[in-house]
Parts: sequence; C-alpha cells; structure tokens
Amino acid sequence: MLDGVRIIEIEGLGPGPFAAMLLADLGADVIVVHRKGGGVTPGMPERAVLDRGKRSIALDLKAPEDVATILQLVESADGLIEGFRPGVMEKLGLGPEVCLKANTALVFGRMTGWGQDSPLSHTAGHDLNYISMAGGAWYAGEPGEQPMTPPTLVGDIGGGAMYLAVGMLAAIMKARATGTGTVVDAAIYDGTAHMMNLMMTLRQSGGFPTPRGQGLLDGPHWSRTYRCADGGHIGVQCLEPKFYAIFLDILGLGDDPEFLDQFNRDSWPELTARLAAIFSSRPRDDWATTFAGSDACVAPVLSPEEAMAHPMNAARQAWREVDGTLQAAPAPRFSGQAAWLPGAIPTRGQHTDDILADLARRSGARP
Repeated sequence: MLDGVRIIEIEGLGPGPFAAMLLADLGADVIVVHRKGGGVTPGMPERAVLDRGKRSIALDLKAPEDVATILQLVESADGLIEGFRPGVMEKLGLGPEVCLKANTALVFGRMTGWGQDSPLSHTAGHDLNYISMAGGAWYAGEPGEQPMTPPTLVGDIGGGAMYLAVGMLAAIMKARATGTGTVVDAAIYDGTAHMMNLMMTLRQSGGFPTPRGQGLLDGPHWSRTYRCADGGHIGVQCLEPKFYAIFLDILGLGDDPEFLDQFNRDSWPELTARLAAIFSSRPRDDWATTFAGSDACVAPVLSPEEAMAHPMNAARQAWREVDGTLQAAPAPRFSGQAAWLPGAIPTRGQHTDDILADLARRSGARP
C-alpha cells in the first residue's frame, strides 16, 4: 500500500519506532538512522522486532558530515520521524526549518509525551504519566482501588504511535497534492485524550459517569474478568441484552430474577460476587469450551504464546514466530495483497554502505 513512500527515522524509543515499523509493514521504505558506535538501550535487544522491514544506517548525529548525510536522505524522503525532547533536533542542525528547506514537501513527524509547546514539554515522562494527566488512567481499576498501570498499549502505542502514523499519512497525502510539507506534532497526551471520546459519547446518555465502577464498561458483572479454578482468567463483556440472555442461559441463570435486571447498578457488586464463585469452580479452558461458538461474548484471557497456539490464530495467523522471536503480523489486511512475510530485522548499520553508495550516485547524477 505504501510502495514508493520513503521515511527517515531517527533512532528513538517506543512509539516513534513503532510508528515507523507500522509504515514499513505497509510497504514504505523506512531508513532508520542508528547511532554510530552507540550501544543498545538497556532492556532492548540487539535486533528489535520494531526494526523489521527497515534499512539501517549508522551515523553520528553530532558529526557535521553525518548531519549532512541525513539532509541528503531528507531530500528524497516523504517523511522524517523523531522522538527527542523539543529543541534537540534543532540543536543538532536537523530541525524542521532546516529539513523543510532541503525538501519543501517533507512531512516532519515529531513524537513526544507532552507535545512541542506546553507547560510540560521539556519535562521527562512515561506512558503512565501521560495517560494519567490526559484522563486515560482514570477508569483503569476496580472501584475503591488505585488505578492499575495498564500496558503501554494505551499511551505509547494507542495515543502516540498510531496518531503519529495517521498524522504522517494525512500530511503526506496533502504534501503530494500541494507540494508543501508540514510538521506533525504527535503528543501521547493529546492522542490519549482523543481516544477518550468513545467514553465521552457514552457519558452523553449517562452510560459512563465519572465515579469508577459505575459505567457500562467498567462496573457491571457482565463486563469484567473472572479468576478460574486453575488460576487462569475468563473475560466477559455481554453488553447487549440479547447476548446477555445467551450468557445467562449457558450458565443456567436464565430464570434467576436477580440476574434478569441487567442494568440495575445497585445489584452489580452482589452479582459480580456470585459470578466470581461460579467461574472459580472450573478451569479456564473448560469455561472457554463451554462458551465456544456462542454469542455470549466470553473469551479466555491468553498469554501471547497461548494466543499463537489457539485455533483462532491458525486461521488468522496474527501471531508468528520467526527465528525464535514471537511477533504479531501487520494489521489491517488488504484484498488482493499477498500473504505477509516478516520483514528482516537488520543489524545496526547493516545497510550503511549501500545507502551511502546510493546517495553518491544521486549526487553524481545532479546537473
């Protein structure tokens, strides 16, 4: 889908590399600039899944000749992605003004937590900090308990990487139509707040009040996980009455008057306790088999390894293991496209010579 689109990615952490991987998965030519002589960030592997399908060049961002090389790369690129604190790229001589002078149609993608211009823009932060301030962590927890720390799917990936990718694509479409590039200011804080609009829509009709545990998705006995006899968990979320009725019938509760009043908030805690006792009586996979193929909206809570081994994955191939590395296939899928094969994960600087040779050829071809 993105054949012919070129993105220059300045090595970073988390959402920036994820957004670039997403674009590479969709067919873009992504050149990641790894730090020359730089070690791997603690906790990260030498060859990261987030670098799959990309080409790698090793450069020193503080060396004038290497900065000049990046500007040469920018000349033929559709976009650039960076995830430093505001002002760092400018200090390196690679800020938007300089890069857009080299390529007026460039889309300059900036990934931060607090945005380029805010009272907190120059302060440190991580996923939980951004989603907490944006309201995204408010409903992440049981009533009366402190909010839990959700996976970085909410902030770094959902509110950050996905919004950066969408912003890049929108701006590239505009640049190709007008010849004029732009700066994409993607802040995890902004994206997380924007994702709250589904809940704000439910709030309009009273379905998602402020108190935790009172909303349609975070309070009912029919919208939560339950611990099973073997320590596994089962996820239940049968919102619509017709699905809730199927859920009750399978459990033999279809005639229980207490359960029939589905939206009575006062009964939710007691009914949650009753269901907890029921689900704790049998193993997770036993329950999964009981509900399999029904519209009761019940599913087992699986680890990534279990998800790969599940029959659902045999059909969709969403999870793959390549050279011993577990990873998920690209999404979404497109009709008429061949089945995806995992892009190779480069070693740091693997394509440096080839990329520099290509730049030399381009430079030699100029009039």
